[in-house]
Amino acid sequence: MSQDSLPPIELLISDVDGTLVHADKIVGAATVAAVQQLRAAGVPFTIVSSRPPQGMLYPKHMLGIDQPYAAFNGGTIVNPDGSLAQASRLTLAAATIALDMLLGNQLETWVYADNEWFVLDADGEYVPRERRTIASEPVLVKSFEPYLDRIDKIVAASSDHPRLAQIEKDLAAAVEGQARAVRSQAYYIDVTDLKATKGYAVAALAQRIGVPLERVAVIGDADNDLPMFERAGLAIAMGQATDAVKARAAFVTDSNVDDGVASAIQRYILPRVHGSKP
Repeated sequence: MSQDSLPPIELLISDVDGTLVHADKIVGAATVAAVQQLRAAGVPFTIVSSRPPQGMLYPKHMLGIDQPYAAFNGGTIVNPDGSLAQASRLTLAAATIALDMLLGNQLETWVYADNEWFVLDADGEYVPRERRTIASEPVLVKSFEPYLDRIDKIVAASSDHPRLAQIEKDLAAAVEGQARAVRSQAYYIDVTDLKATKGYAVAALAQRIGVPLERVAVIGDADNDLPMFERAGLAIAMGQATDAVKARAAFVTDSNVDDGVASAIQRYILPRVHGSKP
C-alpha cells in the first residue's frame, strides 16, 4: 500500500505486549514522545490487550490515555476513569470444558474473575512473569469451581511451545461455538467469550470515541490481533510478528524492542492525520 492510498487516520489503537512495550514490559521513551505528538495532532490513542484491566494501568498512565480501552482480548471495555463499561464473560459450560482440558493436560492454569487473578500454584513457572506484567499478586485457591459462572478469562501457560500449540487447536475445537481459545504469546493460551475479540473491541472503542472504522489504525504482533486487523481501515504489524500476521497488514514497522509503535506513528499515521499530508 502506498502512502497516497492510506485512509485518513483519526484514531490509533495499539496492542500492548509484544507491541507497545519492550521485553521488560517498559514503554520506551520514543513511544511516549510519539504518542504525545500524535495527540497534539488531534488523534486519540488507546490500547487493547489480553491483560486484565489492572494490568493496563501502567501503559495507560505512562501514555496519558484519556480514552476508553479494552482488556481481556476485548471482552471488557473500560471507561477512562477505570470503571467498567461492559463485559463479556465465559459461559459455565465453556469454562468447564476449557478447565477440564487444560488441567487434564497438567498445564499451568489461571482464572481471572471478580477483578482477581486466581492460581492453583503460586510457584508456577510463569507466575513471576505475569506478576511483573500486570503488577498484581495472584490469589491462591484450591479450586476454580466457585468462580465458574463469572470468569473473564482462563489462561494456560507452558514453555513447551509446540505442545501448547497443539493443545490450542484441540481446545479451540472443543469450545467451538461457545468460546475462543487462542495464543496471545507463544507461551500463553487465552480462553475468552466469543465476543471477546480485538475486532469487537476496535469496533466498540471506535464507536465510543466517535470515529468511523475506516479511519482507525491498529497495530499488533500476534494471532489474537488479527481480528482487529480485519475491522480497521489500516493495519500495521510489528517487525517481529509472524509471517502470517505480517501478511495481513498493510505495513510492517520495527520490532517492539526498537520502538516500532513510535516508528509507525511517524511513518504511517502522522502523514495521514485527517487526510492532510505534513
